[in-house]
Amino acid sequence: MKKKTFILCMLLIGLLGLCSCGSSSSGFKGNTQNAVKEQDSDKEIPGLTFERSMKLKFAENFAVDYYKGDYTLLTTTRDQGKFLVVPEGKKVPENIGSDITVIQRPVKNIYLVASSVMDNFAAMDGMDAITFSGLKEEDWYIPEAKSAMKRGDMVYAGKYSKPDYEMLVSKNCSLAIENTMITHSPEVVEKLTDFKIPVIIEYSSYESHPLGRVEWIKFFGALLGKEEQAEKIFSEQEKILNQVTADEKTGKTVAFFFITSNGMVQVRQSMDYVPKMIELAGGQYIFENLGDPDTHRSSINMQVEEFYHGAKNADYLIYNSSIDGGILSVQELLDKCGVLSDFKAVKEGNVWCTTNDMYQQSLSTGYLIQDIYGMLHGGDEKQMRYLFHLE
Repeated sequence: MKKKTFILCMLLIGLLGLCSCGSSSSGFKGNTQNAVKEQDSDKEIPGLTFERSMKLKFAENFAVDYYKGDYTLLTTTRDQGKFLVVPEGKKVPENIGSDITVIQRPVKNIYLVASSVMDNFAAMDGMDAITFSGLKEEDWYIPEAKSAMKRGDMVYAGKYSKPDYEMLVSKNCSLAIENTMITHSPEVVEKLTDFKIPVIIEYSSYESHPLGRVEWIKFFGALLGKEEQAEKIFSEQEKILNQVTADEKTGKTVAFFFITSNGMVQVRQSMDYVPKMIELAGGQYIFENLGDPDTHRSSINMQVEEFYHGAKNADYLIYNSSIDGGILSVQELLDKCGVLSDFKAVKEGNVWCTTNDMYQQSLSTGYLIQDIYGMLHGGDEKQMRYLFHLE
C-alpha cells in the first residue's frame, strides 16, 4: 500500500511539474512575442515592409532601419528626428505621418554646416552631394573641401546662425546638416523648414565612446547609399583601436586643454570622448569627476587658478590647437598663460599639441588614440599624425 501511495505521489508531482513547465514556457513565449510586436510597431511605416535594423557597436545617438524596396529610415535618437530616404525613381509612401521627413535620392545640394562631418563625405567619395558650405574656403583643413570651393563646386552659404536663405532656396538646397550649435538658433531650423529644406542635426559629439563618434559615418553612408564604404572605413579605425588599446594602465595623468581669448581655460568634461581616448591609450585624464553629465556638453571653462590646482601635477599636457590655430613652442604657450611654467609637465618637457585639423577630422579618432599611446609609451613622434611635441 505504501509502495502504491508513493508511486501515485510521484506521478502527481510529475504531472504538476509538466503543467508548471508548460505555463512558464507559454508565458515567456507570450512576453517575447509581445516585446517583438511592440518593437516592430515602432518601426512600422504605412505602405512599407520592415526588414532589418543596422547593427551598431558604439554609437547611441542614431539608428538606421531598412525596408523592402531599398527604403531607409534614419533616426537621430536624441531629438527623435526621422528621415525616410526614398530610392531614386521610387514613390513616397502615402500617409507616412507628419513626424517623418522625406529625403529623395540621389541626395544632392546639401548645405553642410557640421564641419566635422566633411571628412566622412570625402572618405566615402561623396563630395558631389555637397553644394553649400558653412565654412569659407580658408577655414577648411579638409583638402577635398578646399579644392571643391576653389573650383566653385561648393560655395559658402553662411554660418549656422546666419545662412544665406536666398541662395539656398534659389539653388535648390535639398538638405541641411547641422551640428548641435544649431540648438542655440532654433529660429534658423524653423525658417529652413518653412523653405522645405529638411534639417538633420548630427549628435556625434554626444557619443561617450570615441568610436561612437566615428560610427556616425554609417549614418551618412546610409543617407548616400554608401553603406559598404562606410563600414570599411569604420572597421579600419576599429582595427587601429584594438591594436593600441592598453591592457595595462601607465598611471600617467594627462590634461587636455585650451586657453580662451579671455584668459579662461577650456577643458573636457570627464565623460567626454577625449578623456575616454586617453584612458584607452593607457593614461588617466587629470580631472576625474568634472562636469555635469546631464548637460551633455563636451567642454567646460574654468578660471586659471582652478586649472592650476587641478592640473599642476599632470604628467602630460596636451594643448588643443584646433580652435585658435595652434602654437609651435612651449614659450608660445607660456605667453598665453604664464603660470603654466610651474606645471610638472612643463618642467619635465612633456608638453604636446594637437594639429590644427584635428577637429575637422572626425575619422582621426583611431589615429589620435594611437598618437596618445605613443606619447605615453615613448613612441616615435615622426609616426604621429595629430600630435606633436613642443620644445
